[in-house]
Amino acid sequence: MALGERDKFSGQMTTGHEWNGIKELNTPVPRAVWIFLLVATLFAVAWTVLNPSWPGINGYFRGLLGVDQRTQIAQIVQQAQMDRATWTSRIDAEDFAAIQADEPLMNIVRETGQALFGDNCAACHGANALGNPGFPNLVHAPLMWGDDPEIVAETISVGINGSSPDTRFAQMLAFGRDQMLVTADINTVVTYVQALSQPDVAAATAPDILAAGATIFADNCAACHGETAKGMTDTGAPDLTDNFWTYGSDRAAIRQSVYAGRTGVMPSWEGRLSPTEIKLLALYVLDLRAGTP
Repeated sequence: MALGERDKFSGQMTTGHEWNGIKELNTPVPRAVWIFLLVATLFAVAWTVLNPSWPGINGYFRGLLGVDQRTQIAQIVQQAQMDRATWTSRIDAEDFAAIQADEPLMNIVRETGQALFGDNCAACHGANALGNPGFPNLVHAPLMWGDDPEIVAETISVGINGSSPDTRFAQMLAFGRDQMLVTADINTVVTYVQALSQPDVAAATAPDILAAGATIFADNCAACHGETAKGMTDTGAPDLTDNFWTYGSDRAAIRQSVYAGRTGVMPSWEGRLSPTEIKLLALYVLDLRAGTP
């Protein structure tokens, strides 16, 4: 087939190529495509000239516009810090009661505190602060060291069995493992503790067993949990008469606590969080508790 042949159907010149009777037309590139390619090329050249683009030996071409995203981000962060300082200075200066009485400021505390709690506390206490196995409920359960705002902030700061030299220490003794109580006495006091918060257990247990358990409790447990077993904030020992249990309220869990002991750990957040952030967290937790019916 000769070059320059014109296709009789379309009127286009052919390229001279043919496949099984199908001839390739020498169709020109549409003008719109050329225009698009030209515009795209001009845009690319303009972009690389105006903005940071080509790498070099000692840096990169910074562009005629002088755009620097690092500088922009630094300016944005600086502005955010200035905006934040308008209320963080009040958090630092005002006491807990004054902050809690200021609803607009508490709205900021709720928003910021939720993010702080989610980043630092939710892994143990849960996203809603309702606790997880081994970690207490911060919304409904009594706070073992007290719910005074300064006390809560201090607990967050120094931790429990943490790394701070001022950390709070709390430990449940291993009465069975360390052979301080025999098996029969452990079983009796476990029944007594169950009966304190579980009426069905109390009703099903003989009075002499409960009396014996009360004696064992008074001799071995009351020093930390109090004579009425309602806990003591001085020792960080929990209330055993309510329905809030860190490690579980079933017999096996309670017996494990009495037999092998418990040593919970709360990190010391001082040094990792600023004093302002610690105060915000304390306010946030107390606000969660205040909203509980």
